[in-house]
Amino acid sequence: MLKHLSYVALPHHPAGGFDHADVHLKTGRVFVAHTANGTVEVIDGEKLHHITTLGNCPEASGVLCAQDEGLVFAAARASGRILMIDANSLAVASVFTVGSKPNGLAWDDRRKRLLIADVQDNNARLLDPYTEGIEPALKLPGRPRWCSYDHEGERFLVNINNPSGISVLKADTLVQSSFLPISVTGAHGLDLDRAGRAFVACDGKAIVTLDLKTGRELKVVPIAGSPDVIWCNPQYERLYCAIERPGVIEVVDTRSMTLSEQVGTEGGAHTLTFDRLRQRLYAFLPHRCGAAVYLEG
Repeated sequence: MLKHLSYVALPHHPAGGFDHADVHLKTGRVFVAHTANGTVEVIDGEKLHHITTLGNCPEASGVLCAQDEGLVFAAARASGRILMIDANSLAVASVFTVGSKPNGLAWDDRRKRLLIADVQDNNARLLDPYTEGIEPALKLPGRPRWCSYDHEGERFLVNINNPSGISVLKADTLVQSSFLPISVTGAHGLDLDRAGRAFVACDGKAIVTLDLKTGRELKVVPIAGSPDVIWCNPQYERLYCAIERPGVIEVVDTRSMTLSEQVGTEGGAHTLTFDRLRQRLYAFLPHRCGAAVYLEG
């Protein structure tokens, strides 16, 4: 069960809120896109306090940690740029211009390339942060949302809002190899487990499970509202889903694919991130301007 552990205050914003977040597992540092302020906020995940604010990230959206490389990528949606941050020194190492409105990110840790899904031109692009090379854009079937990298299949998975489904892209060539349709409208949040399943949180108030080997839907689990971010906890076989309205985290048992817990957050709280090493879940609260921290187990 989730146990409330702490609350971390973050810099105030007059209106708006937060977007994607990720955890650098080695240090436990949490990086969250503070969209309202155009910044990336950094939380000390050991001592549970705010460390610093990284600016010059207008309309901050996607945030992703490349764990082995000690890098953090942050999408500045309003300026068409990606910030590359050193997870240890917290210095902005590079800034890349990559398109119109970069949003969803996924990291290929074999080829060391970053997939960037653009929500204005509906393109996917591959960035090599070491050579600064950008592959020619691939037009997606619709507006992209969450992205993931499938290590076993060596491919990127990109949720598409409409038509609702997953665009499957070859990691080496950035060619769409298939499209997996989803029976519930508005594919949004996305995460994978070790058993070769994809979990897709849909605007149509459901979480859909797919078998990535066959592309078949396995289960549809109704939830309390339209979701955003989901994170899978492989150790406890649980899935956390942030629902903005009514403001809850719903927890799904991934063995039985049934709801096992509901935790209240606040209205408008649509994003969270998970530290699988420390078993800490961070829910970002737009009205309180902070993060509620929960301990699993």
